[in-house]
Amino acid sequence: MIMKYILLFSLLILTSCSNKSKSEIVSTKTDNPENLIAVLDTIWQREQLPIRSRDSLIKIYGTNSELVKEQQAIYKKNHIINERKVKNILDSYGWPTKEMIGEQGNWTICNVIQHSDNEVRIQYLPMMRQAVKDKKLEPRFLVRAEDRIATERGDLQIYGGQMKYYPETKSFNLWPVLDPKNIDKRRAEIGLEPIAVFLKNRFDFEWNLNEQIKRTEEFKDKNNKSK
Repeated sequence: MIMKYILLFSLLILTSCSNKSKSEIVSTKTDNPENLIAVLDTIWQREQLPIRSRDSLIKIYGTNSELVKEQQAIYKKNHIINERKVKNILDSYGWPTKEMIGEQGNWTICNVIQHSDNEVRIQYLPMMRQAVKDKKLEPRFLVRAEDRIATERGDLQIYGGQMKYYPETKSFNLWPVLDPKNIDKRRAEIGLEPIAVFLKNRFDFEWNLNEQIKRTEEFKDKNNKSK
């Protein structure tokens, strides 16, 4: 009889602990959106404020100013922490829904990834692609990553999101794109406006198909000769 009561008491304790654990899990899941939004808001501030201060100071004092270097050092230090936090979020949740982090949260995550080394962008590129398919992420964020990866590798970019300053012409131009004739088809497949509209609105740059075809061929010839 005593053994029966001991077993019954043990079962009650186990049930109570189990219910408590379930309650804690549910509570954690409920609290996560608010926690993520708060964390991402802090990340955004720490990532952006020193960048804005640095860029403002550059306009006043130039790139070699000690004040500029100080803000750059703060940004780099903050970015290391921010990158670790963003990677932890993505590794823990996959790509969060907009309900969990909001549009600003998406912008923050993508911004930190964009500021990271190419290896980090490549690591999370499949997750970004799936997030776009699942309507968790706007295509424009994916484009920035895809094209940045390509240009960092020295490859043709895919969607035309990256511009570059060319000292020889003292002007900005589009980094050469893969198959310029079909760029609008690729952009339309992920819900983007035509390249001419994007470039005009974003950079006040005129898209010239024949010019870009020529630049792409020159880029390919140059790369082939260097191999």
